[in-house]
Amino acid sequence: MGSPRPYILAETNWKTVKDQNYNLAVLPWGAIEAHNYHLPYATDVMQCDYVAAEAARKAWEEEAQVIVLPTVPFGVNTGQLDVKLCLNMNPSTQLAVLNDIADVLNRQQISKLVILNGHGGNNFKQMLRTLNVDYPEVFSCALNWYQAADADQFFDEPGDHAGELETSAMMHILPDLVLPLSEAGDGRARSFAVQGLNEQWTQTQRKWTEVTEDTGVGDPSQSTPEKGEAFLDATTDAIAQLFIDLSNTPNQKLYE
Repeated sequence: MGSPRPYILAETNWKTVKDQNYNLAVLPWGAIEAHNYHLPYATDVMQCDYVAAEAARKAWEEEAQVIVLPTVPFGVNTGQLDVKLCLNMNPSTQLAVLNDIADVLNRQQISKLVILNGHGGNNFKQMLRTLNVDYPEVFSCALNWYQAADADQFFDEPGDHAGELETSAMMHILPDLVLPLSEAGDGRARSFAVQGLNEQWTQTQRKWTEVTEDTGVGDPSQSTPEKGEAFLDATTDAIAQLFIDLSNTPNQKLYE
C-alpha cells in the first residue's frame, strides 16, 4: 500500500491533520441499492469514493486546501422499499447528518462544504437553504458528479440507473465487481401513463418495481472501461477546478 493521502481524512492521521489548514471539506454521498443484475449494491458509494479522491488529488496538486470526508453510504430510496436490501435514509435524517457535519466545520473554521452526490434519489437543495441560515460562516453547495461533464459526448445512451454511464464507470474503477454484460438485464423502463408525469416540469416518486424488471433504467450493453475512464477523467477535471476555485476564494468574495 502507498502512503496515506493527506487530502483523504479516512487515510490520514492526527500528526498530519493538526498541521494542515484545510478550508474546504468534501462530503461524498451515495446509496445502497440494486443496480441491475451486473453491478454491486454499493455502486454509488464506490463511484463517489473514486471521484472525490481523484478530484481532490488533482486539486491538492494545485495547492487547494481540500479534505475529503468519509462517504455517507445511505441515500433516499423510498421508491425501492420493496426491493430486497435497498437501504433507505430519509431526507430528515440526511439533514440531521448535515447539521452535525456543518457544526463541526463551523467550530473548526473550515469555511466551505461541498456535498458530492452520486445518487439520483438524493436532493440537497432545500437542505442547503437551511444550512446556509443556521451556519452562515460555512458556505455549502452540492453537485451531482455524473453531471459535471456532458455524458452524451462519451456514451451512446448514458442511461438513468445502471446503464452505460454507470457500468462503464465501474468497469474502470472496480472491474472485478462487474459481472459480464451477458448477465445484465436490458434496463428497459416503463413510462407513466399520464404524459405530464414524464415531462421535466413535473416531479413525483417512481415505484421502482413497477418501472423496471431488473432494477436498471438504461441499456448497459455498449459499456466499456475506456468510455468510463474518459468520462471520469473529464468529470474529475471539472470538479477539481471547482475545488481549486472554492479553496482559493474567500467566502466574502464569492460574488463578483
